[in-house]
Amino acid sequence: MSDYSSILEKQKSFFLSGRTLDIGFRRNALKSLYKAVKDNEEELLEALTEDLGKSPTEGYATEIGIVLSELRYTLRNVGRWSRRKRVGTAMLHFPSSSYIIREPYGNALIMSPWNYPVQLTLVPLIGAIAAGCTAVVKPSRYSEHTSGVLKRIVSSAFDVNHVALVEGGREENEALLELEWDYIFFTGSPSVGRIVQRKAAEDLTPTTLELGGKSPVIIDESADMAVTARRLVFGKFMNAGQTCIAPDYVFVHRSRTKELLELLKQDIAMFYGKDPISNPEFGKIINSRHFERLRGLISGSPVYFGGQCDEERNKIGPTILFPAGRDDAVMQEEIFGPVLPVMEYEDLDEVISFIQKRPHPLALYIFSRNRKNIEKVHARIRFGGGCVNDCIMHIVGHGLPFGGFRESGLGSYHGRRSFDAFTHEKSILRHGLHPDITLRCPPYKNKLGLIRLMLR
Repeated sequence: MSDYSSILEKQKSFFLSGRTLDIGFRRNALKSLYKAVKDNEEELLEALTEDLGKSPTEGYATEIGIVLSELRYTLRNVGRWSRRKRVGTAMLHFPSSSYIIREPYGNALIMSPWNYPVQLTLVPLIGAIAAGCTAVVKPSRYSEHTSGVLKRIVSSAFDVNHVALVEGGREENEALLELEWDYIFFTGSPSVGRIVQRKAAEDLTPTTLELGGKSPVIIDESADMAVTARRLVFGKFMNAGQTCIAPDYVFVHRSRTKELLELLKQDIAMFYGKDPISNPEFGKIINSRHFERLRGLISGSPVYFGGQCDEERNKIGPTILFPAGRDDAVMQEEIFGPVLPVMEYEDLDEVISFIQKRPHPLALYIFSRNRKNIEKVHARIRFGGGCVNDCIMHIVGHGLPFGGFRESGLGSYHGRRSFDAFTHEKSILRHGLHPDITLRCPPYKNKLGLIRLMLR
């Protein structure tokens, strides 16, 4: 605790010195991070393979490439984002001007998970640096090899008084949350998110919570099934299903069920071969505890395809459960693994009602060529974000804010929204001294009509 207090106190002094307010300083810090990531690219890819069994291609596409793209985008735009913004002023305040100053919150704590340990650590950090904050970064202990490389990256790119990385597990998390931060950015499970929010509330600390939940897929009778199956297999089984926005369960119209199931089998074989758990391009489960949890969900379930488990390597093959029941154990928690329950439906309103009664999902995916069905789903179901005729890919564009809704999160980031997350907008009215119009001042006799006019 004392060591972390010391780090925070030094970062507070560094922030109060005003150095991070300079846009040139922020740009140089972002460039240093870019260089450090590029210099350690091979080490990061090796660590991702060690921790999660990610192939180099998947590791780059879903982690390093996204970080580098975010850095380039932020470097191009941080100057524009940081400028003060002029806004309109009511006639009652004549002569005056109004503007917004964008200032950093201050000293930030960033806590990241193990499933995308590079992307989900560094993308929030990019927003904090761009906004002018200092940061203490705490990655997950489960992805220990990647955390070790991230430690070297942060140490080489930054003064510890600006950005520091703390390794460790639950004890370190608890100690960091006892300190008083200006902002907390947390990515992880809803259960831990509640703990973070309670601790933040003690000091009224603003937070961004990027959580998870059961993200549904709706496939109606008009869907292009060949495209649907292929994209569903890609999104679900990437990173062995350990993705917070992975499709968690599927509702398919009864008239298309058989076709979907056969295509899912074909596409799994096309992607990963006849023995996926022996394919080095198919990832592994992070540890034995999560492996046993997932094996328990498969046990006793109606396995239509897959279900192979390799305890020695913590690998579970792509698994389709059908017919899944709406009250099955697999439907009671976020799966976070390569297991996909499939259920049939006939009435879209029934599906909408089912989803509405459950916690708000982080993502929702609909595969359809029926505009009315798409608009109905989007209008009646509240969720963080999603795709039409695709899955996962809404997180890639810089222009789409990424975040959850209630149980699945609070706040958003990516692109401009990452900068905004760590930025306070300070509103300023600058009132001229002359002429000093006294319309607003007592006595108010005969002024009501003019005040009404000027406040329109």
